[in-house]
Amino acid sequence: MDPVAFTLDTPQLPLQLSILVAAGVAAGFINTLAGGGSMLTLPALMLLGLPADMANGTNRLSVVTQSSLGAYLFHREGRLATDSALSIAAPTMIGALGGALTASAAPPELLKPLLLGAMLTIATLMVVRPGLVTPPVDSEALQLRDRPVAATAVLLLAGFYGGFVQAGVGLVLLFAIGGVLRYDLVRASALKLVCALLFGLVALAVFVWAGQVVWLPAAVLAGATMIGARLGVRFAVKVRQGVLRWLVFACVVTISIAALVRG
Repeated sequence: MDPVAFTLDTPQLPLQLSILVAAGVAAGFINTLAGGGSMLTLPALMLLGLPADMANGTNRLSVVTQSSLGAYLFHREGRLATDSALSIAAPTMIGALGGALTASAAPPELLKPLLLGAMLTIATLMVVRPGLVTPPVDSEALQLRDRPVAATAVLLLAGFYGGFVQAGVGLVLLFAIGGVLRYDLVRASALKLVCALLFGLVALAVFVWAGQVVWLPAAVLAGATMIGARLGVRFAVKVRQGVLRWLVFACVVTISIAALVRG
């Protein structure tokens, strides 16, 4: 389908756009804290009549906008480790290029088993061994050079997955940044957004080049997710680490169940 030829002229348009806005706000909030919000926005975009490949591409503008706003707000609150952000994000950008190029010519359903496996594994670890994913607030964070092989491998994988389909990549990033590099959950969430912003720009460029972005719903969704991101950051910096951990766990389980039901 040509994105230029796609129109939103349907009798159900107000309802469909309302659903898109609601999904966007919820996804922006969830993605700021954990990940998996694209499991809400992708079905909402397909409800407008977009095929899966165009929904996947159209979704990427909102990833960039919500991540940029969220990272800025975390920085303003003093929770963003700016000294290590670029070194952590660099491997994800390389992986995202490969993932987006693959996705532009392949159906996103190919990685669904990986999505569910990663989300459910991390959800289990957060309960059974929470320190592996969300270390204490006073833990000493590591630099990428301290664990170069493990951290780089997981960040490359997260970038590839994020470039391919995006949904749930935040959880893989939390595992890499929190579990491997030992950042607490709030600082890991902030760094996760920097990664999502930078590799999101790479993926968005590929999907624009492939003609798989429909700009009107992309813009509506981008605005809605920015509202959700603002709410998510405000919540993350005010609640206790333990409460935040359990909320992230609840988001993971809910999104995983929704994916299984859809499957």
